[in-house]
Parts: sequence; structure tokens; C-alpha cells
Amino acid sequence: MAKKVIQVFTKNNVYQHIEVLKNNKKKRSKNNEFFVEGAKSISAAIENNWEIVSLIYSNERKLSKWATDMLETSSAPEHIELPYELMVELSDKNDDYSELLAVVKIPEDNLSRIKVKRNSLIVVIDRPSNHGNLGTILRSCEGLAIDGVILSGHAVDLYDVKTIRASLGTLFRVPVVRVDSPKQVGEWLDKTMGEFSDLQIIGSTSATEKMIDDVDFLKPSVLLIGNETSGLSHKFKEMCNVMVKIPMYGKITSFNVACATSMMLYEADRQKRHRKG
Repeated sequence: MAKKVIQVFTKNNVYQHIEVLKNNKKKRSKNNEFFVEGAKSISAAIENNWEIVSLIYSNERKLSKWATDMLETSSAPEHIELPYELMVELSDKNDDYSELLAVVKIPEDNLSRIKVKRNSLIVVIDRPSNHGNLGTILRSCEGLAIDGVILSGHAVDLYDVKTIRASLGTLFRVPVVRVDSPKQVGEWLDKTMGEFSDLQIIGSTSATEKMIDDVDFLKPSVLLIGNETSGLSHKFKEMCNVMVKIPMYGKITSFNVACATSMMLYEADRQKRHRKG
């Protein structure tokens, strides 16, 4: 099917819509769309069947084979042609502009997207406040085969360009659902326990004597990760069957939250691989 091609020559309404999706969280939420830059992220979105609203490019520079193939094969209903100068303004790359940009539909935040299996590990993140940490955690979640991520409460925007960049495309491959409060997580946990009576809910804290490797991750598990500054909220702590920590030496009092999460996820994977052997 032929694509609708929109030619833009000035900072008109079409350009301003793209720009506001990139820079404004409220507008992203209102329009249910977000801005994506970078070959890895755009390829991941298309490969994982995210709804592409539009692809954006400039004909004033020769496009690579990758960009040409994306334009020819994508399901985006419209393509937007911009002058080179406007592409450069939209791009965050310092050395060169991205030859292809995209507007992508935000999927529904429905917890049914999180599929729990007999040996699942689900990660719940309580009010993440740093784009880089969130993106890094998502990378670890994909790399260590986590089945889904739930973001709870007031947090940095999952669909901010800084989060997407830090995730290196993993945002499009790991199911991530946002909820407003611990209450929704609690209701989901109650429902999930109806299917998996041995589901264990594990909280992370330095204020415990129990170590992460004391937990049996062969059971279906939910790992709760606290806010970078204040840790887990009281309501989340009340949901936990067990609170664990990572062994820590020296005079430091805490690990970076993305680093700590990666270590705990590795321990879960180590146990599963060891038991298989």
C-alpha cells in the first residue's frame, strides 16, 4: 500500500507536533504517541510490531540501505519529509543527525501484558527517578530474561528520549507497564497468586540480614526495586514475603540502583542455570 508522504518546509504544525512529542511528557500522554531516534530503537520497534505512526527523513542527504529498507517495508501510514536543517534540529546527536526518526504509538498500560509462567521473574520498580538508571535496568531485564517490568507511581517518563536512548532498544522487547500506585500492583499480585500459590514477593533493602542468594528463584517471583533516594515505600514493604540485600563490603552504604538490580537478576539467572545442570 502506498504511503502518504507529507512534505514539510518550515516549522509548521506537523513539525511542531513532532517536536512537542520529543520534549513534552504531558503532550506525549495526551496524544498517546512518542518520539524515537536511533537505528537500534527504530529497528527494535518495527521488529517487535509496535505501531509506527510516521517515519521522518530528509531527501537532501543520501539515505543508507537500512533507512531505505525501513521506509520501503514499514507499516507506517505516513512518511514525513523534512529539510536537512530541521532534521538536524530534531536530532540529539552531536556529531551527525539521525537519518531516520519515528513517531510511535504508546501501548495500553494493561497488566495483562505481563505473562507469568512457572519460573517467571517479574520486576517492579517503585518511583524510578533517573532516566539512565531506568534504561539500564531495562537492558539488564532483557539480558537476564525477565518476563516483564512494572513501573509504579510518579516516575521519570518511560517514553522520554533519554530513557529510550539509555535502554538501547530493550524498551521495545521487554513488556513494561506503568501503574499509578502500589494498590494496582497489590491487586495484580492477588490475582496472580490465585494462579501461582507459591508466588514469592521479594523486596530489596540494606536493612536486613537475609542475602539475595538465600532466596529460591526456581519459584515464580516478583522482585521489588526501591526508589534511588528513599527505597521501597511502606506499602510495597508490606507486600513482601521476604526482604533481601546484596553482600557489600568496604565503607559504602549502598549500590547504584541499576547496578544492584543487575546483580540480583544475575543471581536469579545463576540459580536457574545451576539447577538445570
